Amino acid sequence: MILSAATVCLVPEAKAGPFVFHGDLAGACKECADLGFDAVELFAASGDQVDPSQLRTLLKAQDLRLAAVGTGAGMLLHGHTLCAPGTVARERARDFAKRVIDFGARFAAPAIIGSMQGKAERTQSKETALERLTGSLRELAEYAADRGQKLLFEPLNRYETDLVRTLSEGILLLDSVGCDNLYLLADLFHMNIEEASPERSILDAAGRIGHVHFVDSNRHAAGFGHTALRPIADALISAGYSGYASAEAFPLPDSSAAARKTIESFRQFFPR
Repeated sequence: MILSAATVCLVPEAKAGPFVFHGDLAGACKECADLGFDAVELFAASGDQVDPSQLRTLLKAQDLRLAAVGTGAGMLLHGHTLCAPGTVARERARDFAKRVIDFGARFAAPAIIGSMQGKAERTQSKETALERLTGSLRELAEYAADRGQKLLFEPLNRYETDLVRTLSEGILLLDSVGCDNLYLLADLFHMNIEEASPERSILDAAGRIGHVHFVDSNRHAAGFGHTALRPIADALISAGYSGYASAEAFPLPDSSAAARKTIESFRQFFPR
């Protein structure tokens, strides 16, 4: 079954970012519950920002789950990347991600590695950067596996990374890492830029996708752009995808409208 989720950002420095809700975790959870979402996806400043017992109480009160937890604040706030040239820098990045994995494990929610994959740029060759990224991901995937968790890796578009941009490149990376608890996150915004056929890429990645960012071409809520969502939804269903379709979308025209449009589109394309 495909489940619905909406993103909640608790990082003030990311107030311009593509998250449906910002700041008010309790209010976001209540609105998500009222609209009929199954879960929330959390973007926090660290693995220690949110008190687990308080979050558990909040989720239980609203009959919600935690879909996933982001690690992007490691890059945004501290410049951490998993392909950094320096050994100490990579270790710090992995330590940050491990704390997020620990937090998510309390809720059976996988951590997402997106912007922390980093870039090769001019500091190293792409091949060297990928080798370093592969080693870091292997350590993190094994760490997550020890806690009974999946780890999610998100290919990004060309404006955000020069490493892994498509699902097919993501599969090659997963194969190099060699950990069966490492899955891809298919973000429809990035795919709109990089994939020749998002639906074909999804079918080719059947069994390797562990999470979906359900968002439109302009990174607005699904249905507020020009992405052909029906063939993508059909491809996910045909591929046997069973996980979350989570709205990592701008809160435009506002959070409530973005959330409402997301759940409307979700019900249209993923009927129960």
